[in-house]
Amino acid sequence: MAEPEGGAGFELPLLLFAGFRSIIDELHRELAAHGHPDVRPAYGFALQAVGRDGASASEVGRRLGVSKQAAGKTVEKLEALGYVERVEDPRDGRRKLVRLTPRGTDVLVRSAREFDRVRAEWVAALGAERVTALEADLRAMAPASAFRLDAAGWFTG
Repeated sequence: MAEPEGGAGFELPLLLFAGFRSIIDELHRELAAHGHPDVRPAYGFALQAVGRDGASASEVGRRLGVSKQAAGKTVEKLEALGYVERVEDPRDGRRKLVRLTPRGTDVLVRSAREFDRVRAEWVAALGAERVTALEADLRAMAPASAFRLDAAGWFTG
């Protein structure tokens, strides 16, 4: 069987993953340097699942595609690190709402800025046209359903 033009098929997912990993590793080095040394990649997904308005632990679990118990453990860890807090739900006093603390909001804001900075580095190295084309190509090839918060669980599930 002839090798596909441009390289072997197995290289594409490895290169995509290596690009993803390099961005995430750079993000976490920067977060650590700015007061967030304990943040792990999966925590970013969990903080996004909590969202601006907060969520119950069950909702966090559904958004992440994990059990309520697994979500509860993640919430406990984030709470111990000061990124979330549990408060009475103003709409239902029988349940607790997981809410971002100012520290949790800070890590998300810093992450967004860092992603923008890394993208700007890619633009500087590759050119805006190539980066824009790469993003458009990836959007065309990746189904909309691929943009989900349960990606962290997908790696270990």
